[in-house]
Amino acid sequence: MHPTLVYTASRIGLFVVTLGVLYLAGLQNPLWLILAAFLISGIASYVLLSKQRDAMSERISHRVDRSKPHDD
Repeated sequence: MHPTLVYTASRIGLFVVTLGVLYLAGLQNPLWLILAAFLISGIASYVLLSKQRDAMSERISHRVDRSKPHDD
């Protein structure tokens, strides 16, 4: 599967899970709920999704390098 798709789906899934946990924990205000879920899932994805992020970065870097003309 394409690394960018895996990383994006993982980020969205992590956000949704965080949103659900915070809602069940009692955070009811929609604005604070979304802001807190965004912040917490962002920090968690930095730690938990490093392997997927590296794979995505390598794939993008490889495609950019391949499309550049090489100077001899």
